[in-house]
Amino acid sequence: MLHIPISRWGEPYKSMEADPVVHFATGETLAEVSRANAALVERDMRHAWRARAVLREIPIRELLQMVKKAGQLYTEAELPLGDGSQTPEQFVRMQSATTGLPEHMCRFNMTKNKFVLENMDKILDSLTRGLDLDFLTRGYGVESRGVPVSYQAQSPVLGLVLPSNSPGVHTLWLPIIPMQIGLVLKPGPQEPWTPYRMANAFIQAGVPRQAIAIYPGQGDIGAAVLNSCPKSLIFGGQATVEQYKGNPRVQAHGPGFSKIILGDDEVDNWEAYLDMMVDSIFVNSGRGCINCSGIWVSRHGRKIAEAIAERIGPVEPLPPDDPKSALAAFTVAGQAEGVWAAIETDLKEPGVHHCTERFGPRLVKRERCAYLRPVIVYCEGPDKAIAKKEYMFPFATVVECPQEQMLAKIGPTLVCSAVTRHPKFQRELADATHIDRLNIGPIPTIQLNWLQPHEGNIVDFLFRARAFQFDPKMVAI
Repeated sequence: MLHIPISRWGEPYKSMEADPVVHFATGETLAEVSRANAALVERDMRHAWRARAVLREIPIRELLQMVKKAGQLYTEAELPLGDGSQTPEQFVRMQSATTGLPEHMCRFNMTKNKFVLENMDKILDSLTRGLDLDFLTRGYGVESRGVPVSYQAQSPVLGLVLPSNSPGVHTLWLPIIPMQIGLVLKPGPQEPWTPYRMANAFIQAGVPRQAIAIYPGQGDIGAAVLNSCPKSLIFGGQATVEQYKGNPRVQAHGPGFSKIILGDDEVDNWEAYLDMMVDSIFVNSGRGCINCSGIWVSRHGRKIAEAIAERIGPVEPLPPDDPKSALAAFTVAGQAEGVWAAIETDLKEPGVHHCTERFGPRLVKRERCAYLRPVIVYCEGPDKAIAKKEYMFPFATVVECPQEQMLAKIGPTLVCSAVTRHPKFQRELADATHIDRLNIGPIPTIQLNWLQPHEGNIVDFLFRARAFQFDPKMVAI
């Protein structure tokens, strides 16, 4: 039996208690993972300063080369894992087996992570707006125009409370090591694979093992990480986002409520944008916060909903190793049933029409898991309860709403792809503070530009720009 220990700043630690990681379909135990406790995390965080200290001994340009090498190792090498090792193909199979994500999607996420690592120099240049990266090491410097600047790290480490449902979120923490900030990772219960494999790829590439700590465990470990680290990221539902709203120590990532808007000037051409709408909803089994969960139009809503339903409504669950598998399993007992019960309640509201109903039952139960087949709903108006919902499978509402009311009605939106040529509406979209990422044109919501922040700039979160003056007789820059 493969055992995966706690990693206390690179030192393996086998605890007396361990949690099994099981195959979602067969129940087979694939590994056991040592269970950390809150006291252990809090005690180890007394040494967090060493993580930044060892990283600052290595020039950022060298760290960037290490990170690039780590991308190659992550996708191609057999790497250590606990008391054994793991090939890339074993990684894909295990990740799929415990998260329910089809294997070809796991491979795609590996490729995406590698792309980010290989292009980290360009990404950091963009995120820092062309800042001389040595400023992050020293904490100060002089801009090209001769103005002194100072960027002060707000934490020696970044804590991360990671999810199990979407391996793609790991791209958010990959830039941290090159910024000479340590990592404190709390893996998702069903997805320890990426944090451990990425950490081992970093270490094999030359990153000091003292810069990374991994604490698997239960809910108390997530709380301990958040309490012990001056800066943390957490992933969860809307309740998690609300809990940490306004907390400067925590950046909470939850549902995206990403949307597509067809402007009055383009909505009559909706058929030309059908592929874009389907891909935005359906790619990656609809699990990402950047998947579209709402399409807003002023007319043709029923036709659009029916056309999307025709494309994805017939999709059936397939085995995870089938290259055509497009749906991820719900691996937590009762979760799919609970989601479907909530949807069924909202479908009873007048003016709400279930357009995928004619393609058969949406809830498909298996012995140890369940699937939800794609759901497309047409809403006659913007105030229907289901129009404000998002779920982690291919689910979307098509909402009819006058264009002049859309921005007041759509609510918080991580990604908005607005198909319009109208200058006034484009300006209104650009001014909408509740839209995070804005695409003007038929750009899928799932299409990311890695040279731009995904959701908030991690550099701004970890570093504070402050006033700085110096006497050149005292400071060599």
